[in-house]
Amino acid sequence: MVTDMAPIPDQDPSHVIARADGSVGHLTLDRPRAINALDYGMIVELAAALDAWEHHPDIQVVLLDGAGERGLCAGGDVRGLYGQIVSGRADDTATFFRAEYALNARIAEYPKPVVAIADGITMGGGIGLAGHAAVRVVTERSALAMPETRIGFTPDVGGTWLLGRAPGRVGEYLGLTGGTMDAADAIYAGFADHLVPSDRLGDLHDALVTRADPHTPAELVLLFDETAPPSRLEAARPWIDDAFSAGTVTDIIARLRARPEAEAAATADTLEELSPTGLAVTLAAVRSARALPGLRAALEQEYGLVMWFAATQHDLVEGIRAQLIDKDRAPKWQPSTLAELPAGIGEQALSSVPSVPLWD
Repeated sequence: MVTDMAPIPDQDPSHVIARADGSVGHLTLDRPRAINALDYGMIVELAAALDAWEHHPDIQVVLLDGAGERGLCAGGDVRGLYGQIVSGRADDTATFFRAEYALNARIAEYPKPVVAIADGITMGGGIGLAGHAAVRVVTERSALAMPETRIGFTPDVGGTWLLGRAPGRVGEYLGLTGGTMDAADAIYAGFADHLVPSDRLGDLHDALVTRADPHTPAELVLLFDETAPPSRLEAARPWIDDAFSAGTVTDIIARLRARPEAEAAATADTLEELSPTGLAVTLAAVRSARALPGLRAALEQEYGLVMWFAATQHDLVEGIRAQLIDKDRAPKWQPSTLAELPAGIGEQALSSVPSVPLWD
């Protein structure tokens, strides 16, 4: 539903609520039963709202949140992606990701401050919305992750850009394992800026609506900000940096096995359960993104990887099947071990480039 702004193309049903609250353009993802997972219609609606508000004289700030108590956004429409791939609808896959990535870049470059509330589960496509906002708020209920390797895939929506800029080798660790960050971890890793208790979010909204100059949204958030507890990721940096600086996934696992920490051994166990292809490509992608000039370049690289996975890789369909379709949690990866991987598969995947320009 859209009110107090220029019309947005009809979506049936609408899963985005866009309304003007004073000088705040308030966007709420409204698909709570699916933890606000993004479908194509939602991406179109979000982009249309940003277009309408960019030059609206009364809108000074955009606030993004999610309906329900479970989270901002659990990710993209992975079931829809599965259907597109198995039915050979490559054009639909390309259309979805081009629109999503354009929205990610739009949020990052938006001329008015975007305040994103990553309360609860915020993963995958949810990171693409919240992770690039000007002001990124987490709460004590937040659970952030880029879990794409769990379905034989690789982080996207600008996730490799964020992972590549995390401290030390935390980006490789999070990207390969799909590990979940709490609020403290998210702030430490560079995925969030402020911790605001969930019971103060209403007060934060009111402050944004009634704010008095010269307060900026970032300054207003500081009124509700609490110091995050020590980060688990920061404490784990010695073994994370040692293991995840290795040149290959095989070497990373070997270093993890050689560490005395129980968590290092558990991490090795996790990696050995995941898609060898997804792991190798993700390692290459995060390290490549570290050297890229900006978010748009990272999104272009990710688009090439997404289309490479969708067009050529068994593991993406198999991972979605095992996790979300049949839910047997028993994917059969091809190849099934790291030793069977073709040499240089990460570089091969990275050489994939969009066949048409990604940006209009």
